Amino acid sequence: MTVLDKSAQLTRKDRGRHADRLFWAVCVFAGLAVLIILALILVTTVNEAFPAFSADFFTSTEWIPNDPDGDGPRGPVYGTLAFLYGTLVVSAIAVVVAVPVSIGIALFLTELAPPKLRATIVTLIDMLAAVPSVVFGLWGILVLAPAIVPVYQGIHDVVGGVPGLGSLFGEPRSSGRTFMTAGLILAVMIIPIITSISREVFATVPDSDKQAAWALGATRWEMIKGAVLPHSFGGVVGAVILGLGRAMGETIAVALVIGSSVQITANLFESGYALPAIIVDQWGESTGDFRAALIGMGVVLFIITVLINLLARVVVRRAEIRMKGAAA
Repeated sequence: MTVLDKSAQLTRKDRGRHADRLFWAVCVFAGLAVLIILALILVTTVNEAFPAFSADFFTSTEWIPNDPDGDGPRGPVYGTLAFLYGTLVVSAIAVVVAVPVSIGIALFLTELAPPKLRATIVTLIDMLAAVPSVVFGLWGILVLAPAIVPVYQGIHDVVGGVPGLGSLFGEPRSSGRTFMTAGLILAVMIIPIITSISREVFATVPDSDKQAAWALGATRWEMIKGAVLPHSFGGVVGAVILGLGRAMGETIAVALVIGSSVQITANLFESGYALPAIIVDQWGESTGDFRAALIGMGVVLFIITVLINLLARVVVRRAEIRMKGAAA
């Protein structure tokens, strides 16, 4: 090998090292940029919302922003508890309804559906995910809410006298704009998200695991329960969390169908309010502490979303540890 060949080889190695260092620096910068952006969002919003933070802000169910000068009998009151309650209730309804439906669709597509039918259903699900939220909201208020009132009334007539269930399914609002209606609309909106991710996760299950279950004489359900679901648990939890995040942050659709009543009630057939809905409804007329209170609601929603994601990571991590222990 000549001196020139050795020199060229060293030059190529130097270029490779420089490229590796540049790639590493870009990756580190991208990771830090995400953390910096999140930190800036939290710091700036907390700073803007700080004037509204008080004990009443987190514990009161009263929302009286119409006395900005404080010269009334009590002055303005910015209590977020009723809005937080509404957000959690409609999100819980959406998840309870959407998760079994989404997992069922995903299992059907990966384990049962013929290729042509699978392609058609996947296309329809993708189209459903592309529908704007305002369309869901308009459909909810114009079609679903009026049509579902007799169903609510029938449920109330059947279980209204049952302790516990009677308080959950009380006398329905005649308008149909209720916690339940908002939850059902959100369920329809998050089904495509959970279904698509779950389907991709189920498709990653090794064929060897399925074949082993078949070889042991398992039925199709036993194969799914013993091979597909345990292997996919972490991915399905991630899909549910993404769907929950979409449900908690949804604004327009919820604002149109939840009914805009500031109250805490166990009756799912009553009207309520949610954090994103109150922010978008009253932002245009807000100033001073009123606006600070609305920003504070955004901070609360942001923190809840972060905590839910951290909890999901813990659940997924524990599931992975259990699976590794079982495999060993």
